Amino acid sequence: MPSSLAGLLSLLAPSFTQPTFQTFSMLVVGMVGRVRDCTVTGMLQSAGLAGEWHHSRAHDFFARRRWEPDELGVRLLDFLITMFVKPDGPIRFAVDDTLFGRSGRKVFGAHYLHDGAQPEGSGQRTRWGNCWVVLVLVVELPCLDGRQVGLPVLFRLFRPKDEQHPDRPSQPELARRLIDMILKRFPGRVVELVMDGAYASKAWQGLPDRVTLTTRMRANAAVFAFAPEPTGKRGRPALKGARLASLAKLAAAAAFTPVTVTTPGGRERTAHIHAFTCLWYGPLHTRAVKVILIRNPGTSEGFDIALASTDTTATAAVLIARYDSRWTIETCHQEAKAHGVGDPRNRVQKAVERTVPFGFLTQTITIAWYQLHGNPEADLKARRRAAPWYRQKTSVSYTDMLATLRRELIRHEYWAQAPQTTTEPQITPALSPSAQAAA
Repeated sequence: MPSSLAGLLSLLAPSFTQPTFQTFSMLVVGMVGRVRDCTVTGMLQSAGLAGEWHHSRAHDFFARRRWEPDELGVRLLDFLITMFVKPDGPIRFAVDDTLFGRSGRKVFGAHYLHDGAQPEGSGQRTRWGNCWVVLVLVVELPCLDGRQVGLPVLFRLFRPKDEQHPDRPSQPELARRLIDMILKRFPGRVVELVMDGAYASKAWQGLPDRVTLTTRMRANAAVFAFAPEPTGKRGRPALKGARLASLAKLAAAAAFTPVTVTTPGGRERTAHIHAFTCLWYGPLHTRAVKVILIRNPGTSEGFDIALASTDTTATAAVLIARYDSRWTIETCHQEAKAHGVGDPRNRVQKAVERTVPFGFLTQTITIAWYQLHGNPEADLKARRRAAPWYRQKTSVSYTDMLATLRRELIRHEYWAQAPQTTTEPQITPALSPSAQAAA
């Protein structure tokens, strides 16, 4: 194994016993190097251990050994925040869920669920599989020319409620549990949350003031004026004011102003917005929110999207750019499915609950390794020479990072097989004529 990768994996060694950590390290190498289906035995074969280790050692790592994905994710998150987030800056997370299709009725936690990643009309919008709630750290990496990327760190398997288990948590409730772990781990840091409108629910009530939430609003969202001053009469004071008009009516009567939204990569676009503060009482209770109604330049009526943020001091352009960073979790899911995260064939509970987090964490380790040891300029030049028609490519992709790490693994594999060389060769003195004759 390259020393650069071994040093990164050593940060996670306290989460394992020594034999289990050795298995973990080799399976990471196997998943990175695997080009076809990343099954458990496929990882073992890719690591060059198919004839050295029994395959049960790899299967037992997921099904029986003592280690927890949460502990791995938190340890890795400590390193990522130290290296890639400014000490006095906010920590931004995006949350969403994704479905990994499975086959077999005895797979733990598998259900028929909606798969939003499938195109409409494909006939596969409802699939049998495991649904995972994923929390990613959103960072800007220099190797990506300032482009933001989502690094998956914490995960929860979602199982829908039924008659036998009516108290199972919903997807937003699972996401709130992950965020509570983060807040406990970093008690003094400012945290920014971005999420889709499907996660705007009561699960986020009671967040501390240092945590801001930016999400999309439903078109029929009910907004209210702030609570009036106490009247001094008996009874509980009002928690909210009168209900405001619908978002559509507010947009029809509002004056929209143009703003320039700048992405982290430096690109700019113009949006027409109307912003106001109010209460979104249903999901966020009595916490004030800034509502931003957004029109695209070609729209003259109504609004195209509505955003809500508990960060009422930030400008509308900043909040729109912040919500745009939510898209990093969508590309994270796409890259994960394209490179084998959901491929392992297993069905027992512990194995199902560990293989997908293991694949996501390997993806995060690969990106972190490339930022520390990769050469994006050389990789871009090589890519442009191989594909001169691909002129719009300005930064490396996850596929490029994975290819670079694979080349590094192959290089060290050949070095390990090369014969030993010495800088002090032994000098044999010349034999005497009698010794030569005897020889």
